[in-house]
Amino acid sequence: MASVPTKPSRPTRPAAASSATATRGAPPQAPALDPLFTAVDVPAFTGRHLARLAGGTLAAVRVPGFLGPDRCRAVTGALDRLPTAPYDPGRVPTPVLRFGPALNDYRMPGGGLDADRYWAEADAARAAWERAAIRPDPVAHALDRLGEAWGAPAVPATIGGRPAFGGTLREINAGLLMHYDDINREFPDGLFDQDVVAQLAFNLYVSVASGGGATTVWRHRWDPADEDYRDAYGYQPRAVEGCQYVELPPHLGDGLLFDPAHFHAVAPNRGAGRRVAFAFFVGLTSGGRLVVWS
Repeated sequence: MASVPTKPSRPTRPAAASSATATRGAPPQAPALDPLFTAVDVPAFTGRHLARLAGGTLAAVRVPGFLGPDRCRAVTGALDRLPTAPYDPGRVPTPVLRFGPALNDYRMPGGGLDADRYWAEADAARAAWERAAIRPDPVAHALDRLGEAWGAPAVPATIGGRPAFGGTLREINAGLLMHYDDINREFPDGLFDQDVVAQLAFNLYVSVASGGGATTVWRHRWDPADEDYRDAYGYQPRAVEGCQYVELPPHLGDGLLFDPAHFHAVAPNRGAGRRVAFAFFVGLTSGGRLVVWS
């Protein structure tokens, strides 16, 4: 089990030092590290990995070769059969191509869901996915493996009895701003028929560039003071200054799980090639089940 190095943790927002504790001229002490905020490479996901991520005692879990290189090439060779579109550059300033709706793109200012638009696009995406007939099916493969790890199927979260769409495709070559994802903050009055008590993010890389494109996850969750560092949909780097973090470069076929309530970002590519990943969220419900959405 290989561990990914961590960086120094962010101290709490500074308070004035008292004369009883401050020593003039003393060298600054390195901030303490959280020994549990680590990332591991493993041969397969297990229920224990999911539980530790949900419980906050692990930063990320990566399965190298989750999808073999031949299967990745078969998937990417069929992607032109999917209708992709860019994000609105007014909302997402770096160019990102995507397929499939993500719930937070349909959140209205009051925290509700623009249901008519969401369901129309979810139904259209499902129909397009069926028409494309991509084989192997990378989303079905991922859901099967996660269900096996947990000991119960991973099924779509439902909204009024209707299954949410899960399994967006995103091509991110120019990076993503630092941000966080938390369904319970995005929709504070509740959205799903299930109560989600922990949320994980899953990514499966079916194409990678020759360099760059790393996902960085910081040991920092949203704080009201972070709004001072707002930048479009995300936050400026100063919001996590001094925070402990793990950096996770993508490799072809990797499967990655982490807690997206931690601030995270994607670095731009630094070489030739495309960074293409299938992604969805995995929620652990109050009833101990796994539900999925994008």
